[in-house]
Amino acid sequence: MRAEIVAVGSELLLGHNVDTNSAWISARLAEVGVDVFRHTVVGDNVERIVAALAEACDRADAIIVTGGLGPTQDDLTRLAVARVARVPLERRPDLADGLAAYFAARGREMPANNLVQADLPAGARVLPPVGTAPGFAVSAGATTVYCVPGVPREMEVMVARDVVPDLVRRGVLATTVSRTVRTAGMSESGVAELLAPVVDELDAAGNPTVAFLASRGETRVRVTGKGPSRDAALALVEPVVERVVAFLGAGFTGLDDEGVEHAVGRMLLRMGLTLAVGESVTGGGVGARLVAVPGASAWFRGGLVTYATDAKASLGGVDPVILEREGPVAESTAAALAAGARRRLAADVGLAVVGVAGPEPQGGRAVGTCCVAVAGPDGVPRSRTVTLPGRSRADIQEFAASIALDYLRRRLAAMG
Repeated sequence: MRAEIVAVGSELLLGHNVDTNSAWISARLAEVGVDVFRHTVVGDNVERIVAALAEACDRADAIIVTGGLGPTQDDLTRLAVARVARVPLERRPDLADGLAAYFAARGREMPANNLVQADLPAGARVLPPVGTAPGFAVSAGATTVYCVPGVPREMEVMVARDVVPDLVRRGVLATTVSRTVRTAGMSESGVAELLAPVVDELDAAGNPTVAFLASRGETRVRVTGKGPSRDAALALVEPVVERVVAFLGAGFTGLDDEGVEHAVGRMLLRMGLTLAVGESVTGGGVGARLVAVPGASAWFRGGLVTYATDAKASLGGVDPVILEREGPVAESTAAALAAGARRRLAADVGLAVVGVAGPEPQGGRAVGTCCVAVAGPDGVPRSRTVTLPGRSRADIQEFAASIALDYLRRRLAAMG
């Protein structure tokens, strides 16, 4: 079955809101084997909505429309869908009564314009409202158009309760399952080259498939399989995941939602070590990722955010002579900060990251320069310098956090 999703709302085109609804719906449809071929975003203009829906009807068996079901003048989905289905709008007395009861139960007087939410295309099947806006399903030629509210909470209930079961009843017999293999310290192209033998085999078979997703220093490998049930789809996916992990070797960090910070936590717990962090360029980003790992209190002592140069001395214990001679962005500074964080927070291991996020160079170091260091139980700090390509401040900060965590992971592996 082919499906498309149409999100209605000028606020999405203006960048005021992000269309998270389409992503959520796509994930739910994939679980029951519906192939989503296209996402479309269209503004609050009836002619453009009609055009978008008419085009989608030529391609898809099912269309899910989100948004435009409210009571205001710019809520035009009902009218547009009626025009595409070539039927008039008609007022549903039961829906009008339900709206009146909704407001009465809350001790509020219903504005007259709310009654337009009871106007649906003739012949449409009602999807019971979660708030005030009912959804509906209507045929437009050979295509079924499902309309649900744009409010995520209301949309999610209606899609899960009404839309997905209806699609399953229409004969969807497949389930799509994806697993994600996480890497760190490897480029997207490098991962793809390493896994070329696996990808070539899968391309010939067609199921499962592999996709590569780059994300600021951590490339993800998504393995997707389709089968008549979830267990059958997993039986196709799991052997491929095992092969991918074997090919990646030391680059592998975890599966699905577990990134490099989870790998660090597992290693520290297994080794019986505790960790302290000293950060400058990342402004607490490394610590934030570490504390997101369940059970982090067993191995994470805490962190020092030493953004100002003098804070590296007063808070991080860096010798002012080093700062004067080497500057705030140097391997020696990172090494001293790692040792200082380890000492001041009474941890077994210290991790530090300093760098230049921009927009201007600092202390003669170019934007994107990042120095990381690890001070282990042997008291000898190890460090490295990485130069990131031209990026925004936020990108550099996120990339630097990933680099720091991966450097720590590899240093822990070397400690045994």
